[in-house]
Amino acid sequence: MEEKTQIRDKMKARLQRLTEKEKQAYDKQIAERLYELPIWKQAKTIGITVSKGKEVDTRAIIEQAWDEGKTVSVPKCDPATKTMVFRKIQAFSQLESVYFGLWEPIEELTDEVEGSKIDLMIVPGICFSKDGYRIGYGGGYYDRYLQHAAMPTVSLAYSFQVIKSLPVEKHDIPVQMIITNEGVIKCND
Repeated sequence: MEEKTQIRDKMKARLQRLTEKEKQAYDKQIAERLYELPIWKQAKTIGITVSKGKEVDTRAIIEQAWDEGKTVSVPKCDPATKTMVFRKIQAFSQLESVYFGLWEPIEELTDEVEGSKIDLMIVPGICFSKDGYRIGYGGGYYDRYLQHAAMPTVSLAYSFQVIKSLPVEKHDIPVQMIITNEGVIKCND
């Protein structure tokens, strides 16, 4: 089986070939599927990253969450300890661009949200297997965070980002559901 780095690089290259028109159409389909799910409708507080580049657009999803009165929490990473905490944002102006172009909450403008208060975690990734394992950006932040968390986990992906299987390490934590432009994959069935 291919190593994670090779799979990650291949998928990044495939994402770059996605046209803006395709991306917008797929993003809309994925978001609409998410909004129909009971776990979205019931969630009062969501954990979500702010997308960049060719990732599934989460800015529209964050705006929808605000419109529905949900609390939006975004991760703040600590590269020294490779850990993260989630902080409540109420406007995109409460974000700053940090390392690797990631958008993170400005600590002075936001409050920490305890993991136990997050009802739905939207977990990012570059590539996914049908059983919910994922390849992220290589930092391991989410796997470490999710070891101590119990909320439902969902990933958003373009259908071509879901492949048959991935190399799995003992610390990898699968998500429970993957929402793509073609449908919803329940991973723990």
